[in-house]
Amino acid sequence: MWTDLARKLLDILLPGEKRRSSRPTSGSSSRPTSRTSAGQSSGRGSAKPGPSPRSHADTAVDTHVPGRDGDADSITRDLTPAEAKSLRFEYSPRRDGDPDPGEVVWTWVPYAENDGRGKDRPVLILGRVSATALAGCYLSTKQHRDFVPVGTGGWDPQHRPSYLSPERLLRVTHSGMRREGHEIDRETFIAAATVVARTHHLRG
Repeated sequence: MWTDLARKLLDILLPGEKRRSSRPTSGSSSRPTSRTSAGQSSGRGSAKPGPSPRSHADTAVDTHVPGRDGDADSITRDLTPAEAKSLRFEYSPRRDGDPDPGEVVWTWVPYAENDGRGKDRPVLILGRVSATALAGCYLSTKQHRDFVPVGTGGWDPQHRPSYLSPERLLRVTHSGMRREGHEIDRETFIAAATVVARTHHLRG
């Protein structure tokens, strides 16, 4: 009897306490947490950002090609008719780091189609157009009709015989030259210049 009475008293005095004990505590919410076990994330905001991709500017390699790139005045191109008429042939090679008449230098030469393509070629400098611009014709190791033989030289690593193409007169500037090559002898220069002058109806 006393046991039943004590139970009823507890029911009367502590009804709220029993209800609270049956609820989950505030620290154990039934809502899923933002993180799962073993360091795994639930998905929202869980992806860790990877390393930022390097910009093109960071990975770009300097591909400047003398004679092809730069301002309009430094680009290797064909002489205009007016420039060709003003050309005076001379033989004055000087190993000074600049292109001089009588030297074979390397520069980018556009293809005859003038479609933006071209290639690095040796060019025999024949004369001056201005203080910083000269005229010359490119060399090839392949012999074609009317090409002028100029012998061998250090401009070709394999020392193959080279031939000058007289049909195109090229304008080469100091800044458009990639490197100074080797000079040719005076007799070979005169023979090549004579053919070029005759081809373009120029005075020597």
